[in-house]
Amino acid sequence: MKTTAGAWVERCIRRTAVNIRSINLRNIRLETTEKQMDRVKDKTCIVTGAARGMGHAIGMALMREGANVVFADIDENICQVAAEATKEGGSAHGIQVDIRDRQQVQAMVDETVKKFGKLDVKFNNAGMNKPMNFMDVTEDNWNSIMRLNGLGVLIGIQESARQMIKQGGGGKIINTASIASRQGFDNVAPYCASKFAVVSLTQSAARALSGDNITVNGFAPGVVNTPLWEQLDLDLMEIGASERPGQAMEEFSANILKGRVATPDDITGTAMYLASSDSDYMTGQIVMIDGGMTLV
Repeated sequence: MKTTAGAWVERCIRRTAVNIRSINLRNIRLETTEKQMDRVKDKTCIVTGAARGMGHAIGMALMREGANVVFADIDENICQVAAEATKEGGSAHGIQVDIRDRQQVQAMVDETVKKFGKLDVKFNNAGMNKPMNFMDVTEDNWNSIMRLNGLGVLIGIQESARQMIKQGGGGKIINTASIASRQGFDNVAPYCASKFAVVSLTQSAARALSGDNITVNGFAPGVVNTPLWEQLDLDLMEIGASERPGQAMEEFSANILKGRVATPDDITGTAMYLASSDSDYMTGQIVMIDGGMTLV
């Protein structure tokens, strides 16, 4: 039989041990949260198509996690967009660029390095779509979409990789694909082809750049509530593929397992993962972020 004093001491010891374990668990959780909030701290990242929509959301998320972010876009107001972004804290710089023009892309990379000293992460996110019924697709429609979504990504990969190789130490390149990179749709055939091209370029570049410790991955969004989709909705009405505003989005999103369309913020978590060291052992992959719309 233990004495009353002995039992009291034992209870105190047990309580102390439990409290120490609780404190340790809280500290581990805090350390994990802090680590997650600065996964790209002091990294320099370029995001194209960053004036609005997904690109803008990715740029803001990168800034919140401590990155230096170049907001790049063909939009002439992109410098103002970057200036507005800094009001929330963080470091940003705006560059107007046409990603179809190699000299402009080279100049963008040079300006980024001059401003921040290096380039660590490149998001090739800019893209376009202009629906046409399959039998009405013209050479101009095909060429305009493929030049931006296909050639623009190729140039973006090449020129960012040249800088990363020059620096040494590797880097990360992330390309925006689409659910349209997994299946063809009849009234956006050139867009589908261009996004299939993004997948192929991602895989090809991953093989080509692996020896330089540069990973190349991508993500494939589904229906995302952005200005691009708003314009797409109008364009589909124009060609007779839908009859009323919002119909196209409703029909495209009807089979989403999550039961709703995405917002740009639904994309940023995966984007941060691909930009951070968490994805160091991953390359040549496309991550679906479509709410369960396409199961592959």
